[in-house]
Amino acid sequence: MLQYNEIREKKIIIYNGEPAEVVESHVARTQQRKPQNQVKLKSLISGKTIAATFHVSDTAEEAEIKKRDITFLYFNKGEFWFCDSNDKSNRFKLDESLIGDATKFLKQNQNVTALIWDNEEEERIIKLALPIKMEFKVKIAPPAVRGDTSKGGNKIITLENGTTISAPLFINEGDTIRVNTETGLYAERV
Repeated sequence: MLQYNEIREKKIIIYNGEPAEVVESHVARTQQRKPQNQVKLKSLISGKTIAATFHVSDTAEEAEIKKRDITFLYFNKGEFWFCDSNDKSNRFKLDESLIGDATKFLKQNQNVTALIWDNEEEERIIKLALPIKMEFKVKIAPPAVRGDTSKGGNKIITLENGTTISAPLFINEGDTIRVNTETGLYAERV
């Protein structure tokens, strides 16, 4: 059980019978009243965003989450196919709403971590966690024009999986770069 002030960002709690990730939290202390924690929750089942307030006497149950490595196989006709990393014959598809922003950084045959919620009746994958930094090969990078720093010295490049990001002018086609998957920004050249 978590106390009201332990409910912070990135924690997964049980709210209204389903797991919800804390997106924002702010403990407000006013002069006349007791402190309260105002949080914004994202339901990991329905995907809805919920505003909630936890008072000093309130507690929240932390969701029991297991982690398992799975391998991304391919994307076809709106379906994302994965398999168990240890058993390649155990294939399954996941919904795009479950994967969220991670779709931009998935590569074929890449391992990702699946967060699994066990609610007595069944095990259910509720979220995918990518490595924080991943390496990609640059597929398309327009040539840098000398003196073109009006845009802050950046240009738009396309990665091997089709994602476009902003990168420094010195990045060329064929380079391998690291991208921060949490922010979606260029990190460094490998």
